[in-house]
Amino acid sequence: METTKSKSEENDVVTRYLIVRPEKGGVGDLLRYAVRNDVGGGMAFLESSDDAVLGGLAADYRWIIVVSIIVRKILGVLGKPMEWSGYVVDFVLNLLSQNGNLSGLLWNLLRGKVVIPQRGTEDFISTIGQLDGRIDLYKGESLAEEIRASVFAEREGEVGMGDRALMDLCIMASKLAYENAKVVKNIMHFVDFYDCWNDFQKERSTQVFILSDKPKDANFILISFRGTEPFDADDWSTDFDYSWYEIPKLGKVHMGFLEALGLGNRIDTTTFKNCLLGNHGKTESNLGQGGADQYSESEGQSTGERELQPAMVEMTAYNAVRRKLKSLLKEHKNAKFVVTGHSLGGALAILFPTVLVLHEETELMHRLLGVYTYGQPRIGNRKLGRFMEAHLNSLVPKYFRVVYCNDLVPRLPYDDKTFLYKHFGVCLYYNSLYVEQKVKEEPNKNFFGLRSAAALHLNAIWELIRSFIIGYVYGPEFKEGWFSTVARLMGLILPGVSAHSPTDYVNSVRLGRERGVQMSSF
Repeated sequence: METTKSKSEENDVVTRYLIVRPEKGGVGDLLRYAVRNDVGGGMAFLESSDDAVLGGLAADYRWIIVVSIIVRKILGVLGKPMEWSGYVVDFVLNLLSQNGNLSGLLWNLLRGKVVIPQRGTEDFISTIGQLDGRIDLYKGESLAEEIRASVFAEREGEVGMGDRALMDLCIMASKLAYENAKVVKNIMHFVDFYDCWNDFQKERSTQVFILSDKPKDANFILISFRGTEPFDADDWSTDFDYSWYEIPKLGKVHMGFLEALGLGNRIDTTTFKNCLLGNHGKTESNLGQGGADQYSESEGQSTGERELQPAMVEMTAYNAVRRKLKSLLKEHKNAKFVVTGHSLGGALAILFPTVLVLHEETELMHRLLGVYTYGQPRIGNRKLGRFMEAHLNSLVPKYFRVVYCNDLVPRLPYDDKTFLYKHFGVCLYYNSLYVEQKVKEEPNKNFFGLRSAAALHLNAIWELIRSFIIGYVYGPEFKEGWFSTVARLMGLILPGVSAHSPTDYVNSVRLGRERGVQMSSF
């Protein structure tokens, strides 16, 4: 009887949430809220489980909410133009690279032998990949041995995690996650690639791949989530979203990231409770046994009709990856797993084990080797951080958050003394000289404002100059191409965005050195 009562109480638990809906209010509401400090105008954009406190939220977090609404409204308008621009940029960059750059393209035009890029092929590289052509995910047997040594040492509790071999592997895997499945399959021992459903966005917008160090008796398994794509307005809107859902005993979690993992839909907030606090084992069984298996085709249905079946809607990143991970760890008895991601992918990388802990996946968490994220936005409040640090740092640190210099995204969503979003874990911060510091929080955690504008732009000028000389100083591996230079020029206008490029994260890992004496962040 006591057990039954306990389960009943769990089902009746009260959940709280806040949703910022830029589409709900109009321009008039926004002007009244921003200019006249009319709380009623702000409340037009807010939805909460606690209607009585909406006015207080609108008053206390006015400018934060205003900025979020404006940015997301602009992104909503620019969504399609950004998508079309992305197609054009991707095509032009691949047209140039596949024809030997501009001179080669002109020569091929004269000969009538122009190579036309085909999206989705193993030769079609993303914009992120064009920025930095390094794809040496697995740099020979020496790196493999270093990583295996890290796995064995961690099993014995002899060392902490932050070693260069794993960091190198993870940043390259995080960058590789931006590529299509055929590109990924050519690297290391490929296991699976998932293009997963986001029920709020009503599209497959969450990509993740899994690989291992060898096909049999693997020592480690790597899971890499794709990050914010440069021309995807939905991705950027998620980064600037301030909506949250509170999980009892765990804390407040960014709602957009939960949706990206397939753990709910803000249109019906009860879906978060069902996915996070309900019978997740039952949910898994309903989803089928794997990616392709669950997309059954009824007799007489065409492929297009099959794609609209409800089973496909239920193909979510969390369930797909968890299911495959359980299977792999059962197959590879001595293996441990690493989770990684850049940008939005970093947020999903740390949120994935967070939900594993919530679902009491003790055996899986025992096999976790580490989580490495790069340029990751904040995912929740301080309570969430304390909860996860207790599970990730019991013996040695297992969660490392790498931040390069003035990268904007790790400073999102905005944080101050009263607002809820807080980072946790060990922060490995690199300045623009690639000098590493281990800190709790990156310097200038909210650098928006006139006070830091001059330093940001001066640093962007130095990064542009550095792009011309870095190949001569450190070798051809670090030489930056013309497209990277264009990105550096854009950094003169938006330095926080240009600093988010994976190029500097790869360089930080490979060139980084620990700070020996006090020196300012350049």
